[in-house]
Amino acid sequence: MKIRSIFFCIFIIFGFFSCQKNDFNYPAGTVGSSKIIYFPSIATIGSKVVAFVQGSAYTDQGATATLNGTTATYTTNPMITSSTAPGVYDVIYTAANAQGFTASDFRVVVVIPSSMASDPVVSSLDFSGTYTRAATGATSTWTKIGPGTYTVENVGGATSGVGLIGIAENTSGFNIVIPPQTSPYYGGTISTSDKSSDPGGTPVTYNPGPPAHYAWEFNAPNYGTSVRTFSE
Repeated sequence: MKIRSIFFCIFIIFGFFSCQKNDFNYPAGTVGSSKIIYFPSIATIGSKVVAFVQGSAYTDQGATATLNGTTATYTTNPMITSSTAPGVYDVIYTAANAQGFTASDFRVVVVIPSSMASDPVVSSLDFSGTYTRAATGATSTWTKIGPGTYTVENVGGATSGVGLIGIAENTSGFNIVIPPQTSPYYGGTISTSDKSSDPGGTPVTYNPGPPAHYAWEFNAPNYGTSVRTFSE
């Protein structure tokens, strides 16, 4: 009889607590004792690579940042203006939440020296085209984006270099070079050495003889120091 009474009491207690409704009316921003953390997201607006001549008008295309479904603020570093010194800049856009978690995106901005823009030879040449590195069979594609200024896909002619972009400049005459730049594509500083040359003449249709070609030593993380030769 005593055992039946004990079970009856347990049943009553269990029934009492099981009938209690769970309170899910948590304070805003929490679930139980846990705080909800919303992480930011950000994406640049417009082109990933832009170029303009120093002294000309420049308007940053900006980025879109969101946090918990609403527009968020972001920072831009460095800030580029029409008077920024010539160079290749890796501009970083960063959004953050209250806990300090961040999200970032980038744009490459090229400030072209006015001397290159005013050089009639540099302005008239166009080295756009696709070149092949015989040592690997990989291609490198040049696209003109401003006076004497090009994006170069797969600068080193590596078999794994598709989609990796560097900025090249035609500084004068037929001289071409990758100026030192911090590259988000290659994960560090890239450049070409003073071994850069165009032994076959101009790289594209301006060479009336054999296929156009150029060669340079590409300095980048995880790349060797050999001179790399490309032909049209």
